[in-house]
Amino acid sequence: MNKQDWIALLGFVFMCLAVGGISGYFTAAGVGEWFDGLRKPFFNPPKWVFGPVWTLLYLMMGVAAFLVWRQVGFWHLAIGLFFVQLALNFAWSFIFFSAHRIGVALTDIILLWLAIVATIFVFAPLSAAAAWLLAPYLLWVTFASLLNASIWRLNPAQ
Repeated sequence: MNKQDWIALLGFVFMCLAVGGISGYFTAAGVGEWFDGLRKPFFNPPKWVFGPVWTLLYLMMGVAAFLVWRQVGFWHLAIGLFFVQLALNFAWSFIFFSAHRIGVALTDIILLWLAIVATIFVFAPLSAAAAWLLAPYLLWVTFASLLNASIWRLNPAQ
């Protein structure tokens, strides 16, 4: 890899981690009395699980975006879809934890899931490695969608 590639790789990884960090701020601000007071399903993981999982996923997302960027450049449908899913990812934490809109967050996370599937589909012919790097992200968002739906069902007034 040349210097430009290293800079791009670090840029994509930093961007994903920054989105995660800002989302984490909204999450930390919202986790408290409101969230603790919600009824949650039996499969709700402990709070400490989310930070390490999301950090790893954001690292993998950054590498995946870099691998595709290296193939097609910045102005390509694949990179555009990547940014769409990243924006939906970012929005979810604000909607759920800051706005306390569980149902709206469920709509967002379903759109996020669809955007991740589309991103993987478009990434695959460009870089199989990039598509596979997003597979754990899709699995985690599938789980998070089920969790979001369950919390919404258990807390209908929200």
